[in-house]
Amino acid sequence: MRILHTSDWHLGKTLEQYSRLEEQEEFLEEFIEIVENNNIDLVLIAGDIYDNGNPPARAEGMFYNTLKNITSSGKTAVLVVAGNHDNPERLVAASPLAYEHGVVLLGEPKSIARQGGFGEFNSENKCDFEIIESGEGYLELSIRGEKAVIITLPYPSEKRLNEVLSVELSDEERQKSYSDRIGELFEKLSTKYREDTVNLVVSHLYAMGGEESGSERGIQLGGSLSVAPAKFPEKAQYTALGHLHRPQKVPGTGGKARYSGSPIQYSKSEINYSKGAYLIDVKAGGEAEISEIKFRNYKPIEVWKCESVEEALEKCKLHSERNIWVYLEIKTKEIISTEHIKEMKNLRKDIVSIEPILEGMESEEASKESLKEKSMEEMFKDFFIKEKGGLEPSMEIMELFLSIALEQEVPENETNKS
Repeated sequence: MRILHTSDWHLGKTLEQYSRLEEQEEFLEEFIEIVENNNIDLVLIAGDIYDNGNPPARAEGMFYNTLKNITSSGKTAVLVVAGNHDNPERLVAASPLAYEHGVVLLGEPKSIARQGGFGEFNSENKCDFEIIESGEGYLELSIRGEKAVIITLPYPSEKRLNEVLSVELSDEERQKSYSDRIGELFEKLSTKYREDTVNLVVSHLYAMGGEESGSERGIQLGGSLSVAPAKFPEKAQYTALGHLHRPQKVPGTGGKARYSGSPIQYSKSEINYSKGAYLIDVKAGGEAEISEIKFRNYKPIEVWKCESVEEALEKCKLHSERNIWVYLEIKTKEIISTEHIKEMKNLRKDIVSIEPILEGMESEEASKESLKEKSMEEMFKDFFIKEKGGLEPSMEIMELFLSIALEQEVPENETNKS
C-alpha cells in the first residue's frame, strides 16, 4: 500500500495582514500532480485543513476541488481528521457527498466512519475502496484488495478525550495525565490491529520532544496537553501526525511516528528548512519504507538586515520584481521617515514589516526574540515573570489566561483548544 501523509494546510491563513490563498492554490495544484504521478492508494491529512473554524468560501472551495481531483472518483482513498484549528461539525458537513468519492472526513475522537463501498465499480462489479468495519476511533478499509486498520484520533481536547474514554469518570481517572489517557485509548484501539493488515495511526496532537516553529498556536498549555512518545501504539507501522509545522520524526519512536509539517512557510521562523510530505510504502507485517517528497517554495519569506536606510532603498530597487515576502530590519540613528517607508513600499511590494534597529540598541535587540514569533502563551509567561520578579506562572494561571484570551477562537468554548 502506498500512502501520502500531509497536514496543516491552514487554508485561509494570512502573513500578518497579507493573504496566502494564491500560494495555497499553487501548493494544491502541485499536490494533485504528486498524487497522480506517484500512484497513491491512500492520502492521510492529519488536521488543520483550515486556519480557523470559519474559513473563507474560497478556501473551502479550494479544499473540495482538491479532494475531487486527488480521489479520481474513488481510485485514491482520502482520510481527513480535524485539527485544533478546524470546526469539526463544519469540516464533516460534506460527508454524504465526500463518501461517494472515497473521502472520509472525521471531526471528533468518537467519530464512526460509514461502512460500505465507495467510488466507481470495477470490472468485477466491486468498489476499489471499501470500509469493512468501523467504530469509535478506528476503521478497517480495503483498497484494491489490500487491507489497513487505522486508529483515527482527530484533535483530542480534554473534554472530547474524556467523552470517548468514559461517559462518567471516577476521581482516579480524572487524576490521570492527558498523556496516560491518550495511551489508554491507543492501547484499547490497537487491539483491532492484525498481522494480515497494514496498521496505522492518524492524529492531530502534540508529542513531547517535538520542535515547534513559532507559527503554531500551542495546544499543550505548558505541557499538560502533550503525549509521551511511549504512548503511541508499538504495533503501528506508521503514525501520521499533524500540528507541528516543521517536518520531523517524533523522538523515541524509531522514525515510525512523524509530523509532515505545513506545506508553506507560515512565518519567518520557518525559512531555514524545506517543506514536503511523507511517502510511505508498507505491507502487512513489514517495516514501512518512508521517503520525503519536497514541495516548491511558492513565495519565499526573506529577512533583509540592512546597515542603513540607503542600503534598504537600494535593495528594494534591485529586487523589485522578485515574488517574495520581505521583512526589513534597518540600522538607523533615528526613526525612519514616512517618506522613506513609502518609497521602499513603492519600490518593493509585499514588504511585511519595516523594523528600525536604533544604533546602541543592537545588543538588546539581539537578546530578544521578535514578539511576532512568540505564541500568546510565551508572551504572557514572559510578562508574568517580569512583573512578579522571576516567579513563573502556575499551570492553573496559564490555563485560566488562555481560556479567556482564546475564547473567541474556540467553536465550542472549550478551554483547551486554540
